[in-house]
Amino acid sequence: MSSGVAVNSECLELYQDLKIRKKYKYIIFKLSSDNKEIVVEKSATDAEYNDFLSQLPDDEPRYAVFDFEYEKTGEGKRNKITFYSWIPDTSKVRQKMLYASSKDALRRQLVGIAIEVQGTDSSEVDYDVVLEKANRSA
Repeated sequence: MSSGVAVNSECLELYQDLKIRKKYKYIIFKLSSDNKEIVVEKSATDAEYNDFLSQLPDDEPRYAVFDFEYEKTGEGKRNKITFYSWIPDTSKVRQKMLYASSKDALRRQLVGIAIEVQGTDSSEVDYDVVLEKANRSA
């Protein structure tokens, strides 16, 4: 089910900068105030994973992309571009529905995502949980 929400071109431009030029460590997206398009809320050129998580609101949904760096035993450092659908249990029902139905509009346009994480509380986006997914995906 799609909500008919558009994706602002800045979202795709910054994503390309993250993916190809490694200019950003993460990008956080949100619905515009009129709920008609997905826009960039914030981005960072350098950040640790916990810094990124601290930017996700406790009671409002967001989408995000993080360049997840980890060490794979015997193979050295790896990077996986990870897409997050952050819809906390404490969000308002209308927001949950809007974000859930609008996710694919953004996700389909972000080519090259290696891991997808859906989080409703902090335990589902914990570093070790994402690390396990990264190690499982080739």
